[in-house]
Amino acid sequence: MKDKVLIVEDELDIAELIKVHLSELDLEAEICGHGDLALKMALNQDFQLVILDVMLPGTNGLDICRELRSAKPLQAIMMLTSRTSETDRVLGLELGADDYLSKPFSVRELQARVRSQLRRVHSLAQSRSQEQNQESAVTCIGDLMVDHRCHLVTYQNEAIELTSTEFDLLSFLGKHPDQVFSRAQLLDSVWGYHHSGYEHTVNSHINRLRTKIEKESSHPEMIVTVWGVGYKLEQSALHL
Repeated sequence: MKDKVLIVEDELDIAELIKVHLSELDLEAEICGHGDLALKMALNQDFQLVILDVMLPGTNGLDICRELRSAKPLQAIMMLTSRTSETDRVLGLELGADDYLSKPFSVRELQARVRSQLRRVHSLAQSRSQEQNQESAVTCIGDLMVDHRCHLVTYQNEAIELTSTEFDLLSFLGKHPDQVFSRAQLLDSVWGYHHSGYEHTVNSHINRLRTKIEKESSHPEMIVTVWGVGYKLEQSALHL
């Protein structure tokens, strides 16, 4: 069965162009140009990926992202933004988008981003299927517990709700405690690509993780910034 992608874009020429390029990846794509209808479709149907423009008639893309992320925490979402609109890019990521693509974009970049998101979707589905047959699929680092089977994270016995990308990022850092990773390394290891100029993707997800697991996100003790290098998960802080 082909993977399904919902293209939410009110400029028909752009939407049709995206659909053509997705068909080259053997994907089934549907187009919706109105925000209200797109939200209903995304909530009521199963799409492996939603490609979401910001400016739409009806409900805008940022509000769709927020509502969809709340209702479907594991839904893969890619935002389309103007190359000059840094605010939209940052807001989209903070509201739960897994990635963003700036317009205008190249065909190769679009296809690479889509393939990367779908690899993550399938990897997560496969891992969950395999782990359902295992007696234990839990990783513990100090007071941080990651249950891969249930896609659950708890810290000091309190459940923390994460998106699929936040979960992957925390899992990756948790597998390498105290090891420092640059933004480029995290893009490559967690998102599956490296593209100059997209470090905001890493920054925003790190910031969201901090708001969910740190006592004071402005003074993080677990996910620590190593200035001039990158980020690491501070193992000693997980025992505090």
